[in-house]
Amino acid sequence: MALKLMYITNNPDIARIAEDAGVDRIFIDMEYIGKSARQGGMDTVQSHHTVDDVRRIRKVISKAQLMVRINPLHKGSTEYGSSKEEIDAVIEAGADLVMLPYFTTVREIEDFVMLVDGRAKVFPLLESAKALELVDQILEVPGIDEVHVGINDLSLDLHKKFMFELLMDGTVEELCYKFKKKGIPYGFGGIGRIGKGDLPAENIIREHYRLGSTCAILSRSFCNANDYSDLEEIRHLFNEGVKEIRNLEKECELHAMYFQENEKNTAEKVYEILEKK
Repeated sequence: MALKLMYITNNPDIARIAEDAGVDRIFIDMEYIGKSARQGGMDTVQSHHTVDDVRRIRKVISKAQLMVRINPLHKGSTEYGSSKEEIDAVIEAGADLVMLPYFTTVREIEDFVMLVDGRAKVFPLLESAKALELVDQILEVPGIDEVHVGINDLSLDLHKKFMFELLMDGTVEELCYKFKKKGIPYGFGGIGRIGKGDLPAENIIREHYRLGSTCAILSRSFCNANDYSDLEEIRHLFNEGVKEIRNLEKECELHAMYFQENEKNTAEKVYEILEKK
């Protein structure tokens, strides 16, 4: 099954281009509360999107789902409304999926599920060391539709030097096993362009397939639309970039089928042997 590709933008033109290229989810990112302090001044995306952006993008996309990352659960103040107000607003504006970042307790997930109340998909973003410790209890909470592992913030919280260490030290693999056992779809991290970057996207995509992931964020390195003024150039980048990813996925699916068939055949033989004993 092809990865659900997600791209962050509040620009209606870019959203249409991404959707036409085959991006599955347009991602509105409203998170800002506590994010700068948590990430320590790193050069990461902080979008400051708004509910008005949710409404604008809802009007221009028809095939892609609309996903909204809200702020961590919080009470209202003179600076901003409460989480309840925020969640109600984004759902009313047309969000299909609501993503909760940086939670640290089981109670937060329980409250999040309650506040969404079945009106959209519940999509926790696991990116704190405390959530990692509590993952077994968190996954017992009814009403979780998908989970994403935010390997950038999680690696910071675990004091790693490079976020993809979490792929190699077994952290992501163990989480994926737990999600799979619970029957909850899951994804992790982001991917750039095929053949680019210190760790090229093809290495990461193959890990997605090995671990049974179902979704990935297209990172800023895939296409930073702010670097281009020509929409046709952006369209070309999206069309070619998504095509390259889908072509690599076909290779991954062939290998995945090989191991799935072997697992099935091995299980059948084990059962045959057991029946004879």
